[in-house]
Amino acid sequence: MKALTLAERISETADLVTVALDQLLPRAEGPEARLTEAMRYAALGPGRRLRPFFALETAKMFDLDERPVLRTACALECIHAYSIVHDDLPCMEPDAARREHPSVHDAYDEATAVLAGDALQAIAFEILAHPDTHEDGQVRAELVRRLAAAAGARGMVGGQMIDLLGPRDDFGGMARMQRMKTGALIACAFEMPLVLARASEAERHALIGFAQDLGLAYQITGDLMESEADHPCQGPHGKDEVRGKANYVSLLGAPAARERLGVLAAQTKAHLEPFGERAVYLRDCVDFVMELRA
Repeated sequence: MKALTLAERISETADLVTVALDQLLPRAEGPEARLTEAMRYAALGPGRRLRPFFALETAKMFDLDERPVLRTACALECIHAYSIVHDDLPCMEPDAARREHPSVHDAYDEATAVLAGDALQAIAFEILAHPDTHEDGQVRAELVRRLAAAAGARGMVGGQMIDLLGPRDDFGGMARMQRMKTGALIACAFEMPLVLARASEAERHALIGFAQDLGLAYQITGDLMESEADHPCQGPHGKDEVRGKANYVSLLGAPAARERLGVLAAQTKAHLEPFGERAVYLRDCVDFVMELRA
């Protein structure tokens, strides 16, 4: 029997990551204090920290020591935080608030937000490259490589560029954009602990398949919530429509999007069958994503 519910497990992990991030991020002091204060505001703010949760949960499945995975999870969260800071900028997809808190450029100013995002990206790789993350330099280098690939031109940043170029009117093109913009970092949350675990190719294939399908389900759920009702995690009703952006609901229609979500739920769970009860919390994540649209 599980000692904690999924919500409790996620909350516990979020607290663990927040404490670790607080120790790893520079203090707001010295002449650069405004920058470091903005970094901390961005990275330590409220959130479920799902990407670190995926990394730490995967590590538990392979009985890995917590310390290297926790540092890896913190690096991942720094990249995610930087992406949000830049994504909210007026030149990108301007948003004045995240989770009912002012965006960094609103709480500080636009130039500080740009620099805070830059610094969060840099510290992510500083954390990974430090010997405390792993005693083997080759392992550290591989972690850096995986995160850089997920965050770069063929991953998150490339997906953002495609999104900015204009609305996608075909399902395949939009799916590719979402795999890069959102899915690449989610998949990396599973890939990095797999590097630390020296997992088999079959194990890696199963978990990356799970990550990709879960990321797609999460995106469709978000599009359904955004199109049907106000939600504190998604912004105002019809935001994509106002900006002229296509999404899964506008391309498929809400009934077809819900049907695809149901198919994805079964498919996503199937990836975890080789792991049995070790994957109980990851399996629960599928139901968690499905319930978000209720």
